[in-house]
Amino acid sequence: MNLNGKVEALIFDMDGTVIDSMPWHARSWVEFARRHGVDLDVSEILARTTGRTGVESMRELFERELADDEARAMVHEKEEIYRALFTDNFTEVAGFTAFAKAAVARGLKVAVGTAGDRHNIEFAMSRLKMDPLPLAIVGGDEGFSGKPTPAIFLEAARRIGVAPERCIVFEDAPFGIEAARRGGMRAVAVCSTHSATELAGPHVIAAVRDYNELAHSNFLETLDAVAA
Repeated sequence: MNLNGKVEALIFDMDGTVIDSMPWHARSWVEFARRHGVDLDVSEILARTTGRTGVESMRELFERELADDEARAMVHEKEEIYRALFTDNFTEVAGFTAFAKAAVARGLKVAVGTAGDRHNIEFAMSRLKMDPLPLAIVGGDEGFSGKPTPAIFLEAARRIGVAPERCIVFEDAPFGIEAARRGGMRAVAVCSTHSATELAGPHVIAAVRDYNELAHSNFLETLDAVAA
């Protein structure tokens, strides 16, 4: 993997990376598990589901091959709980929108690759009010396998016309960091939900708490970006 080549694009995971949503996903999983009699600690639920698509998460949680319709109905229920909880508490990971805007100003392409479904994507994007919007958003309900496979990130790179080795993935979860590695992409660990140690890897070029920290370190200025 080339860790020194020209960077042309930044691909962001969404939950825990762009928006500070993971505490609310955790609470929604607790309520969903209670309704369905699932006796698992929330930390185990998150470890088994974070980065997976909704359907994959339900099959992992219930440990059986749920029919697609049944799994999708469960995903819809769980995500409705999440959005209801997060609506009045919505916040981005500190500094994200300013960082993304600055990246575009420097000639970098911006995309999002998330295991979240179209409803959660719409929920997040309508509140973030990014300017400009990402050039591409790949969601977990589009038929691609979830992380740690690199399918979602590779599709995001394909849609914006950038080779994987010229992309940097921003991720807050071990599955996502591993997906970037498998896709031949460099990564930045956003330590909003996991430690730098948990998100370490030979392809990880930085580990930060939020985007304000990246801005203060002049991260964008160090990249060999394409001219605007």
